[in-house]
Amino acid sequence: MLFITGIFSMAFGISLLIKSSLGTSPISSIPYILTEQSLYSIGTTTMLVNLLFLLAQIGLLGRKFEPFQLMQVPITFIFAIFIDIIMALLGNVYIDIYLFKLLLSFLGSCFIGFGVALQIIAQVITLSGEGIVNAVAIKYHRDFGKTKIVFDSSLVIIAAGLSWLFFGEIRGLREGTLLSALLTGWIARFFIHHLSYIDAYGRHCFQWSFPFSIKSSSKKLKNEEGAVTK
Repeated sequence: MLFITGIFSMAFGISLLIKSSLGTSPISSIPYILTEQSLYSIGTTTMLVNLLFLLAQIGLLGRKFEPFQLMQVPITFIFAIFIDIIMALLGNVYIDIYLFKLLLSFLGSCFIGFGVALQIIAQVITLSGEGIVNAVAIKYHRDFGKTKIVFDSSLVIIAAGLSWLFFGEIRGLREGTLLSALLTGWIARFFIHHLSYIDAYGRHCFQWSFPFSIKSSSKKLKNEEGAVTK
């Protein structure tokens, strides 16, 4: 359930970004350009691109790639359906005020980051877009959140190149895309930190600790201040 909530949150976030008209998310930037160039839906092109990400994971991890991760294929199919359904439901939504567009773009980034965090915490399986980031982080011993930022930025650059090649101009990439590229990784790290803990086996376990973390942090700060005073 945690995982399904995560992929739905990501699909919803991507849809919000597209509807904001301020640029799509980095993870859907390439599918968006391919959709503009073809007659395929954003869900269909998202699935095709994610299958390429899956092949990249296999190449990176080699024998360390777990066969169970092939379940990314049906999961990606569900993810693609979520995107197309949500886009259809939001079909008549149009926002003309720039400030509201910016807010919608920000909310979209938050939903995507939240969805990524839930997938990592669930530790069942990840979508291929997060799977490839996780594979890079594992292979090169890097932080997931920071790797996510670099990966998203790379997707934007590739999408910009494809857009220029196909249309002679940049489409679907605006300030909302930049906002998402900069925020999604940090938002994911925030939720991973506050919604999970590491058990004795080094695994993320779900725990709603956000309300308590602030309280405990405040208490810790007071104790430290008291110690300094003494």
